[in-house]
Amino acid sequence: VAVKDPTAVERANLLNMAKLSIKGLIESALSFGRTLDSDYPPLQQFFVVMEHCLKHGLKVRKSFLSYNKTIWGPLELVEKLYPEAEEIAASVRDLPGLKTPLGRARAWLRLALMQKKMADYLRCLIIQRDLLSEFYEYHALMMEEEGAVIVGLLVGLNVIDANLCVKGEDLDSQVGVIDFSVYLKSDDDIGGKERNVQIAAILDQKNYVEELNRQLNSTVSSLHARVDSLEKSNTKLIEELAIAKNNIIKLQEENHQLRSENTLILMKTQHHLEATKVDAEAELQTYKHSRQGLDEMYNEARRQLREESQLRQDMENELVVQVSMKHEIELAMKLLEKDIHEKQDTLIGLRQQLDEVKAINMEMYQKLQVSEDAMKEKNEIISRLEDKTNQINATMKQLEQRLQQAEKAQMEAEAEDEKLKQEYVNKSESLQNEFSQKEKQLRQLETDLKIEKEWRQTLEDDLQKEKETVSHLRIETQEIVNVKKEFLKLQEKNKQLKRICEDQEAALQELASKLSESKLKIEDIKEANKALQGQVWLKDKEATHCKLCEKEFSLSKRKHHCRNCGEIFCNACSDNELPLPSSPKPVRVCDSCHAILIQRCSSNVP
Repeated sequence: VAVKDPTAVERANLLNMAKLSIKGLIESALSFGRTLDSDYPPLQQFFVVMEHCLKHGLKVRKSFLSYNKTIWGPLELVEKLYPEAEEIAASVRDLPGLKTPLGRARAWLRLALMQKKMADYLRCLIIQRDLLSEFYEYHALMMEEEGAVIVGLLVGLNVIDANLCVKGEDLDSQVGVIDFSVYLKSDDDIGGKERNVQIAAILDQKNYVEELNRQLNSTVSSLHARVDSLEKSNTKLIEELAIAKNNIIKLQEENHQLRSENTLILMKTQHHLEATKVDAEAELQTYKHSRQGLDEMYNEARRQLREESQLRQDMENELVVQVSMKHEIELAMKLLEKDIHEKQDTLIGLRQQLDEVKAINMEMYQKLQVSEDAMKEKNEIISRLEDKTNQINATMKQLEQRLQQAEKAQMEAEAEDEKLKQEYVNKSESLQNEFSQKEKQLRQLETDLKIEKEWRQTLEDDLQKEKETVSHLRIETQEIVNVKKEFLKLQEKNKQLKRICEDQEAALQELASKLSESKLKIEDIKEANKALQGQVWLKDKEATHCKLCEKEFSLSKRKHHCRNCGEIFCNACSDNELPLPSSPKPVRVCDSCHAILIQRCSSNVP
């Protein structure tokens, strides 16, 4: 029989217990009402099971006084891997009642469940197995596939809303014992499959809604970023408009100066014309006194007038040319400003490129200096080795002389000389090997230089691509600005249409109110007519006095008959009048029943 690995059996048992506890917690929470307190038994059992899962395979750490084995160490790593977990870690450290690392770990688990991010935090831990290997053995549950399965099961706990009070609980001294009686099946659990299917459907719907919310949040963040970029571009355009306005103001000032100069020239010409007129008058007077030379003076004056008129026309033409030249200068100034802005942008880009090229050249120069220093050192080493070889050659010659002398003396000296020759040969071979290695290093440096040149060329290509992308982005920004202007125009049109609709609705309401009032009055008149159908008019002889003032009727006091009550009043007593839309004049009304009065003629006909 094949013996199973005890650690694998432990992992399988813990995985099954986690499945049972999570399933039971979700089912009981859905039946209980989803919001759970810290005293809820399935929730307490879930925390105990999670404690056992996190403790499986923990390494024992030696402390100053004793051995330490807690799960607070790996949970504290989450703060570095997941920035949103910094708030939980800080709040756990600030809790006053916690003294042991195990109590902090229990509080951390409860806060993570309330935030509905326990699965996300533990997933970050499982991904970084290099960091977990400092706290767990290689066969631990968090280092194997069972840990990933438990993290996937914890996603289902996002359905539950937990309201746990961590501040007052004694988390340091709690005993974590799993109650297996909770997970034993009963007859009620066997018959509740339909209910489990409904719970699963609800959980799927909730997960789908949460994923939709995450996607919507991502789209909202991207739209905020796009709005920020548009606002920045708007600010830049506003600055450019301000600069253009300042230039326009300067050009207007120059235009005013030119106009003032033009007025001065016109004034001078007028003075000149006045002077010529004075001279002409003097000449006429002299012509009257003496007729001699009159024709000549007249011709000269006429010629001078023509010349001055031609001069005036020439001046006016010059003014027109100057005005046209001024307009051309303004257009040229605007074009020059645009060219200057474009050249400034290109200069900024070229300066950045120059800075980058300078930095690359500095790096290459430093590397060349390092390589030159290495070459110098190698040359020095080679010169030293050559000196050593020369010394060795000299010593060899001396030894050969001694060998010739020693051959006569003893055979033992010859053996020792042969040994020395072998040692020197070995040394020379080792020196040659070192020299070949130095040559290989030089070749490697040359290849590195070629690679750096290629890298520089690739960087230049990337810069050109980035310039193209920048131009495309500018075109897109211009299109966005045009779309924004069109959108503002449409908004203004929409506002105008809304105002027109509101005015029309108000007019319709006023017409409806007037129509309702006229309908009510017409109905009152119809009812009064119906009431008069069964009544009989009094004869004119019988109605002699008014019912109110009891005075006799006359031409000034005419008779008025009420349609409703049949009483007769004079025109002085029936002062109540009511305006009707059908009649141009107001109608008199009865004082007692407020019905319409009818004036009677002398022949008793209404």
